Amino acid sequence: MATNLSLYAVDAFIVLDTDGNRVIAKYYHPKAHPNPSTALRTLKDQRAFEKGLWAKTKTPSKDIILYDGHLALYRHSLDVILYFIAGPAENELLLSVALGCFHDAMSMLLRNPLEKRGIMENLDLILLCLDETIDDGIIVDTDSAAIASRVTRPRPDTTEIIINEQSILSAYQTVKQRIQKNIGQL
Repeated sequence: MATNLSLYAVDAFIVLDTDGNRVIAKYYHPKAHPNPSTALRTLKDQRAFEKGLWAKTKTPSKDIILYDGHLALYRHSLDVILYFIAGPAENELLLSVALGCFHDAMSMLLRNPLEKRGIMENLDLILLCLDETIDDGIIVDTDSAAIASRVTRPRPDTTEIIINEQSILSAYQTVKQRIQKNIGQL
């Protein structure tokens, strides 16, 4: 059996609701992958895969299955199911840690258990969190606190300056006093 020495571990990230409908799906097909797969390239194939996967995992019993030649790790939350899909030869422990990290980071960001409504309202944060965890199929980070802090950290150059009448009047008074003081010194 050939060993997998590639960094590309995740083939897809999927969030389905309790009815099997897609909430979020991101499939990775990097051009630099050493063993590119032709599976799950079309929307029709993806939807069929998701429907069958949901049928196998709709009851919360296990957290990992081998489905249709793919390793599927999943985690149930209130009304959604999170999935990491990978090749059958991938490291289950690494994928499990990454899924747990992603789930914990999203829970930190939303400050609540994961639910469909919260995910849809904060889709930008969820996708940023996903990009901080997985980059083009490569697991980048498995520290949920670090991921959550990078997603929520304000940029240092975007400090908000509030200008109102009071601040303009104060600046005018300061300039006026300094000009009078400089004129008085002459």
